[in-house]
Amino acid sequence: MAAGIVPKFVGSRVKRREDPRLISGNGTYVDDIKLPGMLAAVMLRSPYGHAKINSIDVEAAKKLPGVVAVLTGEDIRGKLPTLITAAPAQNVPYHPALAQDRVRFVGEAVAVAVAIDQYTAQDALDLIEVDYDPLPVITDPEKALEADAPVIHEQFGNNISTRAEVKSGEIDRAMREADRIIKFRLVNQRLAPVPMEPRGAVAQWNPGSEYLTLWSSTQGPHLLRSYLAEVLKLPEHRMRVIAPEVGGGFGCKLNVYAEEVMTAYLAMLLNKPVKWIERRRENLATTTHGRDLITYIEAPVKNDGTILGLKARFICDMGAYLQLLTPMVPGFAGMMMTGCYKVPAMAFEQLMVFTNKMAPDAYRGAGRPEACFIAERTMDMIALELNLDPAEIRRKNFIPKEAFPAQIASGLIYDSGDYEPALDLALKHIDYPKVRAEQAEGRKHGRYIGIGICSYVEICGIGPSPMLPPSMKGGGWESATIRMEPDSKVTVLTGVSPHGQGQETSFAQLVADELGIGIDDVTVVHGDTAIVQYGTGTFGSRGTSVGGAALMMAVQKLQAKMKKIASTMMEVPPDQLTFNNGTIAMASDLTKSIPLQRVVDASYGHKHPIPGIEPGLNEAGFYEPTACTFPFGTHACVVEVDADTGVVKFLRYVAVDDCGRIINPLLVEGQVHGGIAQGIAQALYEEVIYDENGQLLTATLMDYAVPKAEMLPHYELDSTVTPSPINPLGVKGVGEAGTIGSTPCVVSGVLDALKPFGIKNLDMPLKPEKIWRAIQAARKA
Repeated sequence: MAAGIVPKFVGSRVKRREDPRLISGNGTYVDDIKLPGMLAAVMLRSPYGHAKINSIDVEAAKKLPGVVAVLTGEDIRGKLPTLITAAPAQNVPYHPALAQDRVRFVGEAVAVAVAIDQYTAQDALDLIEVDYDPLPVITDPEKALEADAPVIHEQFGNNISTRAEVKSGEIDRAMREADRIIKFRLVNQRLAPVPMEPRGAVAQWNPGSEYLTLWSSTQGPHLLRSYLAEVLKLPEHRMRVIAPEVGGGFGCKLNVYAEEVMTAYLAMLLNKPVKWIERRRENLATTTHGRDLITYIEAPVKNDGTILGLKARFICDMGAYLQLLTPMVPGFAGMMMTGCYKVPAMAFEQLMVFTNKMAPDAYRGAGRPEACFIAERTMDMIALELNLDPAEIRRKNFIPKEAFPAQIASGLIYDSGDYEPALDLALKHIDYPKVRAEQAEGRKHGRYIGIGICSYVEICGIGPSPMLPPSMKGGGWESATIRMEPDSKVTVLTGVSPHGQGQETSFAQLVADELGIGIDDVTVVHGDTAIVQYGTGTFGSRGTSVGGAALMMAVQKLQAKMKKIASTMMEVPPDQLTFNNGTIAMASDLTKSIPLQRVVDASYGHKHPIPGIEPGLNEAGFYEPTACTFPFGTHACVVEVDADTGVVKFLRYVAVDDCGRIINPLLVEGQVHGGIAQGIAQALYEEVIYDENGQLLTATLMDYAVPKAEMLPHYELDSTVTPSPINPLGVKGVGEAGTIGSTPCVVSGVLDALKPFGIKNLDMPLKPEKIWRAIQAARKA
C-alpha cells in the first residue's frame, strides 16, 4: 500500500481495539471501583423455597464492630415500591427488594448488612436470626396448574400469571385437510447465563447536590437509570449510571435487580458509598435464568412432507416473581415458531405459571432459540414419520426467495431471505451424500453416526418502538453523536452499550471509511449516562443494525456540514465532493482537494462565517427502525454416539450464517463461536435443577455443567450475504445466531444417530447417562 493512503476498513478483519486493555488487566470492572469511605453490602438469603417469615432478629448483627447498618423488609416497607416489570401480564405480584412476610424461592434476599468490609458484613449476617415456617413448595410448572397445587401468591387464587392465546381459523382447516397430524412434546430446560463477571453495583450519593452515581454491570445504563429513578423517586437529571467494563451479559444484565435498588438506597440512607458484589452461588440462584418452556406440538402434514400448519400449547415457568421482561420472552417463541418455512396456519396458547424458583428472563436469544427448536424438531419429526430426508423436507417447505418481504402466519414480516444457498453450502461442507453413505456403512458395524441439520431464522434489531411494551422505558430506536475535534480526531458517543460485541471497533471502521481517516483517529464512547445521549442499550442483536444506523445518520449530517464548508472554500458544489484519504476532494478528480484539517479549522475558528453554518462539528442521529431484521442460516453437524457409554463425539460442525452485510468478519466469527458454545451447552450439558423442596441442586459450578474447551468441537464457518432493506447499513445482527442454530442442530444429530434404536425424542440436555438409559430401554423393548 502506498505511503499515506488510508485503507478501507469495512469488511476487513480488524482486531478488536478493546482487547489490549482487557487482556493486559487494564480494564475497569465494577469491583475495581474504590471510593473513599466505601462500605460493603452483603445479602442474607432465604434457605427455603417457600416459607412464612415470623420474625427477624438483627440486634446482635447491629452490635458487631464495623457494622454500619442492617435492614430487613420491614425497614423498607412503604419506602421502596415494588420492583418493576415492564412487560404486560395479567397477574403481577408485589415484588419487594427485601422479602416481606414470605419468601418464595431459595436465594430471595431477606436482609442486608452494611459494614466496613464484606467480611464483617458476612459475619453480621451469621448473627441474624430468622424464624421461618416452611410452606408447601411447587417447582413443576405443570403440577402448579393443578387444582390442589400450593398457591404461591394467594391474592390470585391460582398460579397463573398470564393466559394468552393466538387463534387462527385456518388451523382447524389445516387439521382437517392433513393426511396425518404429528404430535410430540418438547422441553427447553432451565438454564443459567453464567457471565464470567457476576453482577455488581457501587453507589455514591452526594447530599449537597442531591446527585446519585451508580456503577453497574449492566447492558442498558440509560434504561437502568430511568427505572431506578422511578423506584427511588429521583429526577433523572440527578442520577448518573455508568457501565464500566461488563464481563458478559447474555441478557441477564438487562434488568433492574433488588440488589441495585438496595445499593443505591443504602448509599442515600447512609451518605456513604456502598458496594455490592455478587458471589457465584448468588449468581446461579438469584440472577435471572433462561428458557424453561414446555411445548406440546401438533403439526398437520401431507404425506409428501408439506406442512399445513402448526399448533402449540406452551407452559412457561415464570418463577416466583416477574423481572423486567419475564412475561415478554415466551411471546417470541410463539410468534417465530414457524421458522424458515411457509406454514399457512398457526395457533398457540401460552400459560405463564408461577413456581418457587428464580424468575427467568432474556437469555441469549430470548424466545427465538425456543422457537427455532420447535420449528426444527418439527421438521425432523416429519422426516422421521414419513421416512423422508430431513434436508429435503426443509428445502420443500422453505419460504422461497421471491416471496420476500414475506409475511408469516403470526403476522411478522421477514425483511429478506434466501434460505436454500445456506442449506446447500452447509451440506456441501460436510459432503452430505458421502457422510450419509458412511453412516449406513457404520451402522452395519455397530457405529452410530448422526447428521444434524438446523435451518434457522431469528428476529433482531428489535423495533419499531410500538413492538415494545407500552410501559417499557425508551423505545426501539437508538442514538449516536459524532464530534470531530479541533485536531480532526473523531469522538463517537453511542447509545448502545457493547460488552463484548465489538462496536468500539466496528463503529470506528464505519466512521473511518465514511470520513476517509484512519481507524485510530476514531474513539467510541459508551456506557455513561452523564456523557452519552439517551440510548436504549444492547440486547436482541440490535447494536449495529439499530445503533450503527443511528451512527450513520449522524455521520451523514456531519459530512453534509463539512461539504458545505469545503464547497465555499473550493468553490465546488457540495454534491460534487467526497471524503478521501484525509481530504475533501472532487469526486470526479481526487487530486483536487483540501485537507480535512483546513475544514475543521474553518469551522472551529469561524473567522470567515458561512451563512447558515454554525461553528463546531457535532451532529446527532436518532434512528427508529421501520421493522425488525431477520438473520438466518443453516448449521450442520456430524456426531458419533458410543452405544456402550452414551457419550457424544463431534466429528464435524459447520455453521453457515447470513447476518446481512458484514462490517468485520472477525467480530462476526467471534460472536458465532460464543453462540455455538452456549447452544451446544444447552443441547448436551447445562441444566438448572431444583428439587421438590425448591432447593437449587446446581448451585455451584461443580454442579452446573458449563462446558470446558475440550467438550466443544472445532467450528467450520461460512456465510452467505443477503442485505437487509430495513437499515442503511444492510446489516441484520449476529450476536445470538450461533446459540439459536446450534441447539437444534446437535439434538438433531444425536437423535439421527439413535434412529436404529427407534428413539424418536429425548429431552435436553442429552447427557451420556440419559442416552445410555434410552438405548438400554430400547434394546429391552
